[in-house]
Order: sequence, then structure tokens, then C-alpha cells
Amino acid sequence: MLRLTKSSWIVSLVLFISAAAAQAPPGRGGQPARGAVAPDDHAGFEALFDGRTLKDWDGEPGFWRVENGTIVGETTAERPLKQNTFLVWRGGSLRDFELKLEFRLTASANSGVQYRSVILPGVSKWAMRGYQADMDGANNYTGMVYEERGRGFLAPRGAFNRLAENKTSKQVAVLGDAEALKGFVKTGADWNQLHIIAKGFTLVHVINGHVMAMFMDEEPQGRASEGLLGLQLHVGPPMKNEFRNIFIKKL
Repeated sequence: MLRLTKSSWIVSLVLFISAAAAQAPPGRGGQPARGAVAPDDHAGFEALFDGRTLKDWDGEPGFWRVENGTIVGETTAERPLKQNTFLVWRGGSLRDFELKLEFRLTASANSGVQYRSVILPGVSKWAMRGYQADMDGANNYTGMVYEERGRGFLAPRGAFNRLAENKTSKQVAVLGDAEALKGFVKTGADWNQLHIIAKGFTLVHVINGHVMAMFMDEEPQGRASEGLLGLQLHVGPPMKNEFRNIFIKKL
């Protein structure tokens, strides 16, 4: 009898979801695409953001605020960033989890959700290194697995990659065409739902019900099993990054 490990179950399930989602057209009239996850499906999850304050969140003053039930990170021409900064969730360190949130970015924005990460006090109390669900206003990188201040691009959109102990990167499977998957990411005034699954050393990024990227980290010297969560505000032109409905389920 074939016996599947926990990671194998995740891989099998996500590949099945990806295959089904690839056949589903984008939704119309603001409705989720067929096969997409309902944005209010939070059974078993706990809220990390109360919608009113930055309780348990810590960020560089002057760049983060709460507005209309939304966490807003914003830079202006008069107040630019000198280096990437993060709004760090100080509610504890996370190991295996599922995270769901909604995000919306201006066209010039560059951002990401940092997880299993560490603070770099020699740089700034709001500088982080670790895994990131990357996102940007132009959606050139949105959905990919990236490592901030680390190994860089780990799994581009549309790929399921594995990094071996000798730092050899191999593609395990193709999840879909990168440009086709880009079409499921909303722009402008529309909100996107991000769903991150981190179980063992298998990482999964889902946006609007479509698997964007997967990564298996088999490099002992570089991988992380636990760490902090954060929201990124990137150096660059003036931008506005918005996040809301942030929920976590520990696995």
C-alpha cells in the first residue's frame, strides 16, 4: 500500500486544486471564479487584526495607519523610504499555519507578506529576513515565493520548485502559465485574497482560489521552520499598500 507523508498529502491536494482551478475562468461582476475560495471562509481561524487599531502590530512611525477597517502602509514624495520596512506582528512566532488576508496595491506598489522571518536589529528594528509571498502593483511577481535578504527567487509564479541540500534548484511540476495565472490577480480598486499554507518545509501560495507557487525547502542551512509575520512597504516611488481581514490557523 502507498503511504503518503503529511507533505505528500499537501502536494497531492494542491496539485489537484491547481489542475481544477486552471480550467476555471475568472469570475464576472466581482464574483469569485468557479472553484475559488470564498473570502469569508474562516472557520477555525483567529483574527490578527481588529479592524480598528494596530494592536499587536509594530511598524516604523509615520508609514502605517488604520483607515476604514484597513491597515495602510504608504509612502509619499515628501516622505520616502531609505530601505524596506515592515509592519511586524508581535503576537508570537509561527511554525506550521494557514494565513488568509486581503490585499490591494496601487500600480506603483511593491510589497509582500513576510513569514517564518527574523528581525535584523543591526539594520533596523523593522527590517526582516525570510520567506515572503511577493506582490507588486504591476503583478510581475505577485504570488511567487521569495526570500527577503536571503536566497532571493525561490519559486516563480506557475512553478513548484524544490531546493536541495547542495543549493540545487529543481522544478517538480508546472502549476500553470505565469501570464495566465496573472490574469486571476485583480488590480485597481478590487481586493485580492491571499492564502498561505506553511506545513513542514512545504510552502504554498494561493491567490483568489488559484495556486500561484509552491516550494519545498530541503536546504538545512537556509530553511526556517519558525519565525515572525510581517507586511512589507518597499523602497521606491510613492505607493499605498492595503491589508484587511487577516486570519491565522495554526496547524
